[in-house]
Amino acid sequence: MEDKIITYGGQAVIEGVMMRGRNAFAIAMRAPDGHIVVHKEGLAAVYRSRIAKIPFLRGVILLWDALGLGMKALTLSANTQTGENEKLEGPALYLTLAVSLAIGVGLFILLPAGVGGLAEHYLGWNNLAHNLLEGLMRLLLLVGYIWGIGFMPDVKRLFGYHGAEHKTINAYEAGAELTPEIVARYPIEHPRCGTAFILTFVLLSVFVHSLLGDMTIIWRLASRVLLIPVIAGIAVEYIRWTANHLDSPLVRLLIKPNLALQSLTTRQPDASMLEVAIESFKTMRKAEHEFSV
Repeated sequence: MEDKIITYGGQAVIEGVMMRGRNAFAIAMRAPDGHIVVHKEGLAAVYRSRIAKIPFLRGVILLWDALGLGMKALTLSANTQTGENEKLEGPALYLTLAVSLAIGVGLFILLPAGVGGLAEHYLGWNNLAHNLLEGLMRLLLLVGYIWGIGFMPDVKRLFGYHGAEHKTINAYEAGAELTPEIVARYPIEHPRCGTAFILTFVLLSVFVHSLLGDMTIIWRLASRVLLIPVIAGIAVEYIRWTANHLDSPLVRLLIKPNLALQSLTTRQPDASMLEVAIESFKTMRKAEHEFSV
């Protein structure tokens, strides 16, 4: 069971699901004509290297993994839906990723940090108070953004595929047969969800930033960016630890906020979404052997 906990993860994409294993990932997408299109590919060697096994450092790799593979999966699924032959790849893909990352960092990292800095310098708030304000604003921005986009029809379907991904992994980890009828019975929440990472990152940032003490606004903003890999590494280790100790009542209590937040990023999937998620998972499992070293 521990191998399953460590190895398997997924992500919803446009009309599809990406499943990632130790050696490979697979994307299953519902094409406009209704049939399921599958793409599989081996993971880069760095994901199977010794570096990926080093605690805290592997969190940074996972963060880049989520960004890079997520963008690639979204691009493949978008091309499948539109029927375009031209693919976003190479410099164009990395430029899109860089712009998206810059906007995200600016809105969810630097803006709250700037507000906290103003409270520190102009209102005289102490270290803990202005860092709590920063963390609260960051959390509200993230939750508000997720809540707001959840009303969009396309995003609702994306969240439905997210729910299908969770149900499929939960069913597999329970040893159940992977059919839409059986998988539908399993929980829509999963302790290793990226939503859990986001909430853990925000809460940990308050603690880490509070250790820095007072600083100028320039250093405050710079520290928030420079510490992203550090906090990400700690967050990943915390999530791994909780996922491996779910039999503990204390751990089950600790992860309740993470599971609750998933109510915003998941929807109950229909049978067609479950079919796609199951196909993606089965393809990934086969690809694991094909791309194993």
